[in-house]
Amino acid sequence: MRRLLLFILPAAAALFGIAGTTGAQHLDVPYVPTPYDVVDAMLDVTGVGPGDYVIDLGSGDGRIVIAAAQRGAFGHGIDLNPVRVKEAEENASNARVNDRVVFIEGDLFEADISNATVITMYLLSSVNLRLKPVLLEVLKPGTRIVSHSFSMGRWEADEHLVIDNRHVYYWVIPANARGRWGWSTNGRGFSMEVNQEYQKITVNLSAGGRPLTIENPSLNGERISFTALDRSSGERYVFSGSVNDGTIDGKALIRGTNSRIVENWSATLTGR
Repeated sequence: MRRLLLFILPAAAALFGIAGTTGAQHLDVPYVPTPYDVVDAMLDVTGVGPGDYVIDLGSGDGRIVIAAAQRGAFGHGIDLNPVRVKEAEENASNARVNDRVVFIEGDLFEADISNATVITMYLLSSVNLRLKPVLLEVLKPGTRIVSHSFSMGRWEADEHLVIDNRHVYYWVIPANARGRWGWSTNGRGFSMEVNQEYQKITVNLSAGGRPLTIENPSLNGERISFTALDRSSGERYVFSGSVNDGTIDGKALIRGTNSRIVENWSATLTGR
């Protein structure tokens, strides 16, 4: 994944520049830390733990990254204010997690966030909207994102929590399943078209040229699943797999009137 420039305005967690045609312009914004109960909720909803790499966009005093490290994760925070960075480093040392975290002084214009498994942020709504396409392009499918206070417009949150009148929004980066797919299962040829808006998908599926009825289509990270009913034969197909670059690999459960078969499912992208 290529490094992209992130254009981020601070809201309540740090000081950042605003991109312009002549470069970054400094903007002072009062630092307002995320309350600890909200920090806990943000890390709970993302399931942060060992094996995670957490990046906090505007890390302030470091409390989110430090709390993540106390749960076994690694991570780093980015903040423009050197005073905040020094404070975060001291807090990490006092919490005895300084071997698991790094705090970087700087804005996010040159930040590489592609290795994150979890992104945390407390920004403005307008900034979230500008950041959204970057997150979708740079982050791997399955990466979890959590935002304090602000949503991302038409990208509906997978979960929305309210803690003491404070809002927490949670998303999972979806794989790109959009397009036309083909495969054979149980001796039948299948043709599928997937339409997608963020994690919401609709599926049109036919077998041997005959349309099937689709139930419960779902895309969560790289995981896709749906049920297909052939009303003429009474067969029901349950497909579940992982979307990769041009392929879907998983299992197909076929239920007939008096039979139940499980087969490998391997679909190939035939066009966008």
